[in-house]
Amino acid sequence: MLIARVTGLVVATMKHESLVGSKLLIVQETDVAGKSIGQPMVAVDAVDAGEGDLVLVTQGSGARQTDITLDRPVDNVIMAIVDTLQSNGKVTFRKSR
Repeated sequence: MLIARVTGLVVATMKHESLVGSKLLIVQETDVAGKSIGQPMVAVDAVDAGEGDLVLVTQGSGARQTDITLDRPVDNVIMAIVDTLQSNGKVTFRKSR
């Protein structure tokens, strides 16, 4: 799993029929301190995440294991919205309410 921040939305009117109705979001991997690393990627949203949310992303064959992505042509799925991150005994992120 990767920690990532949702940075945008993808609108694709033409896509594989199994993805019709799926929300596609742009995510940017982050480290535990919230610093962006890596390249942005597109992920199918399985948990109703939104722009600015810190999320957990599963990649590869694991991305095809949620109810909405089962056996669909996806490489990345958002499968959790992070409430709190704690690393080395320190809270590095806490979702504002």
